[in-house]
Amino acid sequence: MTQRDTGRLDAIVLAAGRGVRFGGGKLTALLDGDPLVAAALLTAFLAPARRVVVAVGPEPDVRQAVEATATRLLARERLVLVPIDDPSAGMGASLAAAARSLPGDTDGVFVFLGDMPRIDPATPRHLAAALRDPGDIVAPTYLGRRGHPVLFGARWAPVLGALSGDEGARAIVDKAGESLVLVPVDDPGVHLDVDRPSDLARVQTDRRTL
Repeated sequence: MTQRDTGRLDAIVLAAGRGVRFGGGKLTALLDGDPLVAAALLTAFLAPARRVVVAVGPEPDVRQAVEATATRLLARERLVLVPIDDPSAGMGASLAAAARSLPGDTDGVFVFLGDMPRIDPATPRHLAAALRDPGDIVAPTYLGRRGHPVLFGARWAPVLGALSGDEGARAIVDKAGESLVLVPVDDPGVHLDVDRPSDLARVQTDRRTL
């Protein structure tokens, strides 16, 4: 996979969660014959991003699935793995660790969730086109409701790197005020995450092949 016209944007994929509501093994559960996390990685690697920073927990099967997907997409040189020794510390802690690994010259960073497999690859490109200022936060909306991924301008990188606990970046986006840029997209995948096995069965009807 050739690198897109990336400028100096980067991407984070959060793939360190334990998948408690799923019953464990969520990110390596099969979707269309591939691990669930592979579909989220596909969109991240297709995004206009130089590097794809993936926060992974101690489970070796998730790390192996991430590395295998990057290799298959001919994007191994763009992959940066950030080990999260204690995923129970929460999504915010995992996001902070990944954000602290970003290069200092980044102009912005996409935050993807590893359990959102159906985001249209066009959506990150729309977000990138709407980023005008380092203080912007750009998020997609579908049918008037905000979704994922979110693109944070460079000024927010230190804020992401200071997160802790399980709140993630939602509170930052909720309080962004005029810094928040909303981009309507024709992409129901911005709302579709997999929490339980029933969710995985539901998304099987919306196929996208790696």
